[in-house]
Amino acid sequence: MNPVLNPDPALCRALAGDLRRADFRSEPLRAAWGVEADDAIGRTLALPALRALRDRTDPAAVLARLLVFGRTQPAEDVDRALPDTGSAGLVHLGLAERDGDAVRPRATVRPQSFHDDRGPGEWWIAADLDELALGAGALAEDYVLGVGGASVTLAGLQLPDRAGRVLDLGTGCGVQALRARRYADAVVATDISERALAFARISALLNGVDAVETRLGSLFAPVAGETFDRIVSNPPFVITPRIAGVPTYEYRDGGLVGDALVQQVVAGVGAHLVPGGTAQFLANWESRGGEDGLERIRGWIETSPVPLDAWVIERERLNPIEYAEMWVRDGGTAPGSPEHDRLLAAWLDDFAARGVTGVGFGYVLLRRADAGPTLSRYERIPQPVASEGALGSHLAAALRAHDAQAALTDEALAGARLRVAADVTEARHHTPGAENPTVIELRQGGGFGRSVQADPALAGLVGACDGDLAVGQIVAALADILEVDEAALAASLLPAVRALLVDGFLALA
Repeated sequence: MNPVLNPDPALCRALAGDLRRADFRSEPLRAAWGVEADDAIGRTLALPALRALRDRTDPAAVLARLLVFGRTQPAEDVDRALPDTGSAGLVHLGLAERDGDAVRPRATVRPQSFHDDRGPGEWWIAADLDELALGAGALAEDYVLGVGGASVTLAGLQLPDRAGRVLDLGTGCGVQALRARRYADAVVATDISERALAFARISALLNGVDAVETRLGSLFAPVAGETFDRIVSNPPFVITPRIAGVPTYEYRDGGLVGDALVQQVVAGVGAHLVPGGTAQFLANWESRGGEDGLERIRGWIETSPVPLDAWVIERERLNPIEYAEMWVRDGGTAPGSPEHDRLLAAWLDDFAARGVTGVGFGYVLLRRADAGPTLSRYERIPQPVASEGALGSHLAAALRAHDAQAALTDEALAGARLRVAADVTEARHHTPGAENPTVIELRQGGGFGRSVQADPALAGLVGACDGDLAVGQIVAALADILEVDEAALAASLLPAVRALLVDGFLALA
């Protein structure tokens, strides 16, 4: 049984001071065990890093073995590494237990570096021992996950614009609340797990982050009747069979059939946003019964009791076997074992019963639109994104650009002056011996790394957007060069210009 956590403010401050003095940070630790060992950690292999630390007894090495890799350490070494907290303080916080002359960790406290619009930073994040610390084996159902890939993704997606109150729905270890507090005046963090909320409080205290209030409860129940400028959520969206014998993990399983939890989040989020307020969350959605998953989530959004602008991006799609394999393995059950095969069969039976042919994963951005939605975008972006950790700035800029161009009539847009974004390049492809290109491609270096095929007219317009000439002037010149009707050319180019503005290829000068 996990020990009771005790987020004592004084002890958390003492521990933070000890960690700071030990230089317990990501960069020095990675330097201590090297690039190859660090890559191995990403594959849940601790041995190479532990080998690099084996002859060291300095505070950073002792704390890395104890709090990063979950290895029992001599109590005298821990007391020396944590002069203000001591091993007794760790035990009192619920992060460790004493076993004779040794200290056995009961949680991890890991440094997590990040970078956002306000610059680089680092947190210490407390969470339960994971596979890196425990080795293979099934996890406890009340397990509290630390910073995983989905956590990093959502943190990078958060809009960096200033906000008053932010709701972190299903906070887990609290990393989204910490990120939100970077731009928000106050954060309310909710979860169905009291243990998760305790970890979130410890993480906030370790990092000296105030104005984060934790509340216990499911979905929107803890904030009934309240509204927020922003809602962020990494909800328990994993689709798990609802039958006896299949473990459910609080950190990932919503307890409902199929993707119904995501549907409930969509249905409830609008009522808890101020007008113009935004919600961002990660989600899974099923394709079933011949209906594509993106169309399913579109139906939920368009029938929301509160009008919502919507931008939904599917980043990945898995077939039922791939999806089941991934999450059975995530729960700590090794492939090839009888238990793995039993759980895999349960997942596949569950999918077959609903006619599920695939499961999508992606990003959902919603905005309360009391005057009526103007944004309805559902797309697939499967390509790798180099700047995924900084997508929040791109999304915020895209929303502003969408609003700006939506407010312009075609006549006003024709009178506007535009500039090409600095990260846009053009590639022209010719067949051998051909004078004219067969394909003209506009490529975006930042954002989602989009590529747009352009005809000579659109490519010419984009190339001429240096802020000097109005769009209408450029269209008139192109019509003359191409010997086409100016009105017809404008009718074909202006919608493309609007799309390029929203996607960040062009900007209003």
